[in-house]
Amino acid sequence: MSDLGSPAPKQMTATVLDLPAGSPGGSVELFLDLYTGDQPLIPAQAFMLAPSGPRLRTPAGLNLLRVPGKCLEGPAFHRYVGHLRQALISAVDPAHIDVLHVHHLAFGATPALIRALPEHPRIALVHGTDLLFAETHRDQLQVLRATARAVDAIVVPTSAMADHLLKLAPQTDRRKITHIPWGIPDRLLAHPPLRTARLSIGHVRLLYAGRLTAEKGVEALIRSVAPLRGVELSIAAPRAQFRVLAPRLQRAGVSVRYLGWLRRPQLWNAFSEHDALVMPSTTLEAMGLVALEAQACGLPVLYQPVPGLSEALAHSGLATDFTRPSAFARDLDRLRTEPGFLPAMRQAEYANAARYPLSKTARELVGLGRQFV
Repeated sequence: MSDLGSPAPKQMTATVLDLPAGSPGGSVELFLDLYTGDQPLIPAQAFMLAPSGPRLRTPAGLNLLRVPGKCLEGPAFHRYVGHLRQALISAVDPAHIDVLHVHHLAFGATPALIRALPEHPRIALVHGTDLLFAETHRDQLQVLRATARAVDAIVVPTSAMADHLLKLAPQTDRRKITHIPWGIPDRLLAHPPLRTARLSIGHVRLLYAGRLTAEKGVEALIRSVAPLRGVELSIAAPRAQFRVLAPRLQRAGVSVRYLGWLRRPQLWNAFSEHDALVMPSTTLEAMGLVALEAQACGLPVLYQPVPGLSEALAHSGLATDFTRPSAFARDLDRLRTEPGFLPAMRQAEYANAARYPLSKTARELVGLGRQFV
């Protein structure tokens, strides 16, 4: 999606995200923010997979690859990579491309893009899910290690991602690793929505926004929220994932409101209607863009201090322990009752979010590309 920041200098990039258009997740939002729209921050031939369901309305500049068979392991995975490569060869004129942005060190689109355009400079961008899947899938670990060897530069948004990568691929040339934080849209920093919610001691509205996969820590969140009185939990998540979780929420007696999967600016408006964002992730976060966007909107963030997220939030937000309901209750009570705490927290959070304009991310990525073009 286009942004109010100045477009990066002309440099044509080819890039693919190995997910169907319309998929949820921070990596998707970042991808669309950087490469699509009428005036993209980074001019690109950008691709995602065509969804299997009804045809979606896609942003300007996003191309769809109609390649079925997405998978993670075995001969079927290697066939999938081959089909993606052929689709990219048909879709992209190498003469019009200056550099490749390889999103994720693993998954099928990564080797497919490199093999389709083997003569171009390659910059890989680590997202976190690639590292998690490489831990549990042998073929993805092999792809990750091969990609780390093949690319010219590896961009990590936090040092935690670099540390995790080096554990999985210890032979990686450390000189390739470059720290470029992800960013949030400049227009959000310039014009955040007006807040409509006022924190009440008697009724607190918490918001969870994201996928409901195991590493996101939703089970710990349920255990922490269930005993509390006067607390309502709103969930903005993919519908199919929420349906699976709903019986567990009901058994726990959690007062919950399902918001659907919200796109911007719907999510930003939802921020203004709640008292705090909760992020109970259990393992790592590449950066936690949803937390930074909440901070830009004046919404306090209560988070589990996992690698990546702790680095991005620095000393802003309120670190808590969702695995200990008593600790979470104590920190939430502090947010509600401690004089002066909430205004000071909001001020610190906005200052933190303002360090990460998306236009800066784009400029630094383009600048890195110039080193190899």
